[in-house]
Formats: sequence, C-alpha cells, structure tokens
Amino acid sequence: MEINIQNPFGEEAPVKLPRMETGREEDIRPGKTVLVIGSGGREHAIVDALSRSARVQKIYACPGNPGMSRHATCVPISVTDVEALRDFAKEKCVDLTVVGPEASLAAGVADAFKEAGLRIFGPTKAGARIESSKEFAKQIMEKYGVPTGAYRSFDRYEDAKAYAESLPLPTVIKYDGLAAGKGVVVAATREEADAALRDMLLDSAFGKGRVLIEEFLDGPEFSFMCAVGGRKVYPLALAQDHKRAYDGDRGPNTGGMGAYSPLPFISEEVREKALKEILQRTADGLADEGISYTGILYGGLILTKDGPKVIEFNARFGDPETEVVLPRLVSDIYDLFDAAIDSADYEPEWSKESCLGVVLASDGYPGSYSKGVELDFDGCAKVFHMGTKASDGKLLTAGGRVAMVTGMGKTLEEAAARAYADVKKAVTKGLFYRSDIGKQALN
Repeated sequence: MEINIQNPFGEEAPVKLPRMETGREEDIRPGKTVLVIGSGGREHAIVDALSRSARVQKIYACPGNPGMSRHATCVPISVTDVEALRDFAKEKCVDLTVVGPEASLAAGVADAFKEAGLRIFGPTKAGARIESSKEFAKQIMEKYGVPTGAYRSFDRYEDAKAYAESLPLPTVIKYDGLAAGKGVVVAATREEADAALRDMLLDSAFGKGRVLIEEFLDGPEFSFMCAVGGRKVYPLALAQDHKRAYDGDRGPNTGGMGAYSPLPFISEEVREKALKEILQRTADGLADEGISYTGILYGGLILTKDGPKVIEFNARFGDPETEVVLPRLVSDIYDLFDAAIDSADYEPEWSKESCLGVVLASDGYPGSYSKGVELDFDGCAKVFHMGTKASDGKLLTAGGRVAMVTGMGKTLEEAAARAYADVKKAVTKGLFYRSDIGKQALN
C-alpha cells in the first residue's frame, strides 16, 4: 500500500507506510492521525517529536514547511482559517490536533474544534488571554498571589510618558496584545522609553491598544513550559532563550536567537518553587475563574534575589525553546498530549543529555530583510526550519528567523560544539547568528 506525501521540496513522492513484523501489506501498524497547526520551528519540533511516537501513524501540518514535510503531509491552510482547519480535521478523521502559533489560539481554533467534538491540545480564546492580554495576565497574577513585578497600564500617550519619566531606569514597556515576541522594550534611557511609547500608542506599530509599564526585574531569565489539563500540571524541561539580536545580549529584541536545555544555574529547589507558586498557582487560578485550560502554559521567568518571578506568560510552546526541549523528551509525546486533554496522571521522562540550538537569521532581522537566499543543510545533524520555502527544487529563505541548528551532547559544552560545527556548514552569505548561545551556563 502506498500513499502520497510531500517531500521537502513540495513534490509528490510515494512513501511506504510502516509495517508490522510480519511484513505483510495488510498488517500496517494501526495508529493515530495527528494535525499540527503552524509553519515555524516550534511546529517542526512538535512534528519531529510526534514522528518518534509509537502511537502515531499519520501526521498533517497546516500549512507546514519544507522541513516538516519529511514526516508530515503539508496542507496549505492558514493558521487563522478556523473553519477550514476544523473541516479538514473532520474530513481526515484526525484523532488529535496540536496548536502551535498564538494567532490560531486568539482566532478561537480550540473553541471551534471542541464545539465540533474534536480533541485538541491548545487553550480556548478565554484561556489564551493569558498571552493575548498582558493586563489580563497581570490581573490573574495579582488576584492569585503569583510573584511578578509591579505595573500600571495606559492607553493615552501623555499619561504613559509622565508615569515612565517618574520611574528609575531601566523601564520596561510592553504592548498589551500579540506582537510576535517583539512588543517588549527594556528602555535604558528616557529617549528609548519615549520612542517605545510613541511607537505603540501614537503610531500603533502592533495595532490599536494599551501599554503596560512595569517594574524592571534583575536576574537570569529562564523558560518554564508546562502542559496543563485543568488543574493538572505536567512540567517540561527548563530552557533559556536569547532574545537580543547580537552577541553579548546587544541589539534589539527578537523572537529568539538561540536556546539551550537543561539549566545548570537553576537548582531543583528553585524549580520546585516556580512550579508550585507560579505554574500550578496560575493553572488553579484560571480554573477558579471558570476557564478550562488545556495546552501549554509557558512561564517566562526571572530568578530575582527574592526568588523566581514572572516576566510574561504565553499560551503555547515557546520558540525557540521548544526546539531544544522536545529533543530531550524520552516519553511518547502523544501520551503527554492525551493525558493533558483528559486531565489524567502522567509524568514525562527527560534525557540527561543537553541540547543547544543556534538560530540562523536573515541579515537585517528584526528589521527589514531580503528573502530568497539559497540554503544547504546537508551534513547537519538536526535543523528545525523556521522561515524557509521550496522553489524549483531549491530551499530558500522566507523569513527573518530562517532555521535553528541544534546539537545534542552528554554535556552542554559538547552540545554547543556540535551545534556550532553544523552552523559553520549551514551558514551562507545573507545570514547571521550569535556565537555566544549558552555562554551564561558555559561560564
């Protein structure tokens, strides 16, 4: 028996489905059909993890990318076309859908799927407000005693400017809405703070909305993602992202230039404190508010002198943290998603190995950049596509963050060495990368 599945360059190629040990055609292994919504590196990592599942036979990705098509059939449906995604899942008898991007959640894809009786791993629009509205997230944290920085919100530029000028520097300014990871400015000067407020409130750079001006918190940042099913919280491995564009944490904020896992500077005591007082307390708070939360609760945390505190929450897998966390997952990821949807007992198992990933970005990112640079990842152990496209048998750049090159090793040093060895094979004119990913832990 054969099916048609897209190869990495978008062409149709017959692929044999896996057989049982008898090798007979009719003994094809029964398994689950999964749909992954999204087209970036985070979704590629999810598809990669699902491809290792003993329970999964067929994977679809909407719209997917050339890297995902190695393991999934890519279908050109927009991540915000909720009705088309729902109808596709029904037509293909999809057993489970996993939502990647925040835009899908904000569009209500989980609501529509649940109404149609479809199993989906991702919070409803009400739950996704923990990310789509930073003010809502702060209100939840205040009400349920989740440690975070003090803040005030504004929708008038003049009021926001006056308040910002009354605070010590640096000043943290956040757009109260979705901004693709770019709606946060840590202003070191009054001029930078004013420019950010003008950008967000007067020029509506991310759309019409409010801003939050927050207390600056000092300490090492880390990402703590948990799968959540109501009041059940399933902790994932810790990771650290690198937001600034250039070495030494210089330059503008980006969607993330690299990450690594695990974190040697976060003790088990701190991890348990963060799990209990931040992630579990927030999940319980959402439940108390009548919000049935199913999906990833991402805690962007910081270890202050007073303990871990929240910088922000996301309602989905982090990117690029997912690309270094899921390769360390020993358990079957389908079992994890299944348990969360049913709020069942489950404890995921993690490899003791380290994983480190380096993002290749287009020159000019996060500002304007060109597209269409030819790519070649031959000889690289593991590359997650973030912004690529296939054209005339070639792999080309199609975004600001192009791909994440990863390395695994018994130690972080070994993982870094392998990742950077592959970076040198993959980098070409028109791309740049940070050369100091993991430096804080390595030092």
